[in-house]
Amino acid sequence: MPDSRETPGSAHSALANDASRHAKAALRIEALARRDALDEAHRIETALRIAEEADRLCALFDVTPGTILSGFLPIRSEIDARPLMAALRAKGAQLCLPAVLSKTEIVFRRFDRKGQLVPAGFGTLAPPPDCEILDPAVMLVPLSAFDVRGHRIGYGAGHYDRAIARLGGKGIQPRLIGLAFDCQQVPAVPDEPHDRPLDAILTESGLRMFPFQG
Repeated sequence: MPDSRETPGSAHSALANDASRHAKAALRIEALARRDALDEAHRIETALRIAEEADRLCALFDVTPGTILSGFLPIRSEIDARPLMAALRAKGAQLCLPAVLSKTEIVFRRFDRKGQLVPAGFGTLAPPPDCEILDPAVMLVPLSAFDVRGHRIGYGAGHYDRAIARLGGKGIQPRLIGLAFDCQQVPAVPDEPHDRPLDAILTESGLRMFPFQG
């Protein structure tokens, strides 16, 4: 019979993971409360402001005609990436959007101009299942919170973490650009060795770059 007793090392690791999860959950709740409190005028202005960074993003992240870039449609109080996505599409980027397949998996489906959108779980919309699945080279990443090092907190399901890892298994290291409001910044995000930091964060204050992780 296998020995199921925990070693001191594994017990310590489990406690550390629990502490990290609880800390992330508390930071998530606080950051989302601040985001929820933003007024509509500020949200609209921010959406237009970040769209002005399209040229700079193309130059810094080598977005050329045909580059596959994943965006997202806003849910709840998320920043609205649609003006930025439209500006990047005008520069030639091939857009795709996340589609939730299950509690643990998302894929990115091709999103053409005037393309159809259907309900895709978790309150999201996505291109229908017959649309081509693409592997993005650049990703606009939604988030709950971020810190000055580029570490982020998602919504707790790990969809993007697994999607990024899956792309890595194919030899693709997508450039990660977080989109958020300034109020979502926190002093420090508890991180683990497998976490992939963002390459940049784009807020109403502009674009901030982090050391390239690819």
